[in-house]
Amino acid sequence: MTAELEIFDSLQDQLPWQSDLYQHFHRHPELGLAEHETSARIATELGALGYEIHKIGGTGIVGVLANGQGPVVLARADIDALPVTENTGLDYASEVDGVMHACGHDMHIATLLGAARLLSEHQDAWTGTHIALFQPAEETAAGAKAMVADGLVEKIPKPDVALAQHVMPVEPGKIGTTAGPILSAGDSLRITVYGRGAHGSMPHNSVDPVVLASSIVLKLQTIVSRETRPGQFAVLTVGAVNAGSAANIIPDRAQLLLNIRTYDPALRQHVIDSIQRIVRGECAAAGSPQEPDFEFYDQFPLTSNDAAVNEKVTKAFEQHFPDGQVYHADPATASEDFSTIPDAFGIPYVYWTVGCADPETYQAALAEGTVASKIPANHSPFFAPVINPTLETATRTQVVAALAYLGHGAQD
Repeated sequence: MTAELEIFDSLQDQLPWQSDLYQHFHRHPELGLAEHETSARIATELGALGYEIHKIGGTGIVGVLANGQGPVVLARADIDALPVTENTGLDYASEVDGVMHACGHDMHIATLLGAARLLSEHQDAWTGTHIALFQPAEETAAGAKAMVADGLVEKIPKPDVALAQHVMPVEPGKIGTTAGPILSAGDSLRITVYGRGAHGSMPHNSVDPVVLASSIVLKLQTIVSRETRPGQFAVLTVGAVNAGSAANIIPDRAQLLLNIRTYDPALRQHVIDSIQRIVRGECAAAGSPQEPDFEFYDQFPLTSNDAAVNEKVTKAFEQHFPDGQVYHADPATASEDFSTIPDAFGIPYVYWTVGCADPETYQAALAEGTVASKIPANHSPFFAPVINPTLETATRTQVVAALAYLGHGAQD
């Protein structure tokens, strides 16, 4: 185990390099499937560390470092930014108008690159193959699918296990793990319902899609409140209702945008079936002249950690970090497309969280009971992971999780 412990001896020396990388990526965010400069820089850094470089899925980058016989471990970081105007006031704030790393993917890049450097420079501490996968377009659920469609499974060695992590606005340095669901499935749905247009002064000549859409919005609320067993988790949000263009014109159609979050696949299907049943029923009741249209988009799979893998990695974290730093995390209602990659290989995976809030600000908000209102969450224009200790902690988690499989002690 001596060599495995010594792998961290150079971490403090490389943190300034990682900090510079993080700030570079934060200054130069790019949206999903357009991360051209981001992926080019990642490829350069990985190549310098001796990783074999593969460009997969457009702007996806995969580095493979083979180091003798042993397990194959895949670690994934997402790389895309969001269409958000930054308002953090940081001296390394985004230099791209209307685009910001508001979800911490820049931190994910820097920490996986840091882990890759440690593993590359300390190959005496482990055996096997380390795969560093940098995935585009997580925010739109398009990137993992793009990499799989571009032959990811055929182009790199099959991993035995996949790892991923995400920074969250909780106590800095805290590491959250859980078996089973940790992130919900997410489905967005565009529904178009049809009416019959008419002059606003002659409603009797119309089938009013505004009234129809309003009735649908109200009825949809009963799916969670009356069709879902108490204690089960489901969220159904109608985020937009669009119809018409003038006060005195009854339009001929209305569009509703829905978002669904669930942890249970069977409940997810029930919610979808109920939405379609209710919409069709309300359209029939209103005398709609045309069947409604249903279009699913931005669909995120359930992220559900393999119990055995989660136990193995959690134990490794608990052995490496001080008591109390690793905790059991409750499932979050956010969604991810990471699981698309291990599912394509047919392998187990684990996904954990790392706290990234500013220590002083977080402690003050905790004392006041104002964490929810005063600590900016992911996707906020004020979201800004504190560099220290987040950078070090999240680099250590990547290495410790990998060594749980690649380390000499793990293979004895």
